[in-house]
Amino acid sequence: MTGIIQSKVAQAIRILQEKEIDLWLTFVRETSAVYDPALALIYGLDLTWQSALILTRTGERIAIVGRFETEAARRTGAYDTIIPYDQSIRPFLLETLDRINPRQIAVNFSLNDSHSDGLSYGMYQLLRKYLYQTPYIDRIISAESVLGTLRARKTPLEINLIRNTVATTEIIFTRTFEFLQPGLTEQQVGEFMWAQMGNFNVTEAWERSGCPIINAGPDSPVGHSGPSSRLIERGQILHFDFGVKQDGYCSDIQLVVYFLAPGQSHPPEPVKHGFDTIVRAIQATAAAMKPGMKGKDVDSIARDIVTGAGYPEYMYGTGHHLGRTTHDGAGMLGPVWERYGETPNYPLEVGHVYTIEPGLTVPGYGYIGIEEDVVVTENGVEFISTPQTELIIK
Repeated sequence: MTGIIQSKVAQAIRILQEKEIDLWLTFVRETSAVYDPALALIYGLDLTWQSALILTRTGERIAIVGRFETEAARRTGAYDTIIPYDQSIRPFLLETLDRINPRQIAVNFSLNDSHSDGLSYGMYQLLRKYLYQTPYIDRIISAESVLGTLRARKTPLEINLIRNTVATTEIIFTRTFEFLQPGLTEQQVGEFMWAQMGNFNVTEAWERSGCPIINAGPDSPVGHSGPSSRLIERGQILHFDFGVKQDGYCSDIQLVVYFLAPGQSHPPEPVKHGFDTIVRAIQATAAAMKPGMKGKDVDSIARDIVTGAGYPEYMYGTGHHLGRTTHDGAGMLGPVWERYGETPNYPLEVGHVYTIEPGLTVPGYGYIGIEEDVVVTENGVEFISTPQTELIIK
């Protein structure tokens, strides 16, 4: 994956230039214990001793690392200057800052974006100790605008990897639907999907115990929990929330199935109306999305369609970034709620990959949640996943 690291480092420098930020510093230690999410984009390996990865607006790429990690840093192909040290990183860090004399030093803390908040409190205090009685201590700013943008703007290579991951996920879904029958438990279906993941040599996109999420009927709790011993029965909805990680990139897809009850030739009207409402909300949202549009305005399209059809408001955002993790970027398609901070106010950009996932409950039948993956282009959005527009009937 060194090609991705090199391309993302180059992209980060362009972002620094765009945002007129002189220097971005990722300051870490013992990352096998406390991992900064930035490393997956700009380094790709763990670091042991105190290390400083420095990118500048003028294009410098500097890694100050423990002597025994010099060769690993060189092999990334992403850093032109590699500075080894033995006893202390401080003199090398200060010497580098003195030479560059940056007006701002962006470091990885953030109030809004968890993926831009990798600097631990201890490392923040240590950095301030090293910068004490230098002019740089007052030049520290949040790197959120740099790192959030870097995560969110997917390169063509990243988008292609996400496409491949989605394609694998859809094959697993197809095989799962062929396997489904009444009388199986959620757990048995989950075990089948785990076996398919093994066949494709992919891993779960989030914690295995909760991936897949499978909800059989109206009494299965919807949320971040895994399959249970609950039986799949006729006359009920079966809901899936599932994603895999392949080549470092994730999918995140929700689909729904309806099991006909004895004597039924088609789903009952409440189920059909609920399904059609969610499909309409997704299609209208995708049709409206374009670069420059704020996430909160995208969210309101789907939310208004669902509530306008007579359903309660769903208590989560309509969508989120997708990439190296299932929630992969600063912005989101969500309402202006305090828990989301400023993220619903961030605009869509070309190269962003989002989920669109409104949902509703049909009393007596179960939960209908559909989740599609889309990429923002200059002209709008393109579906990466195959949209579910017809209810799967078993």
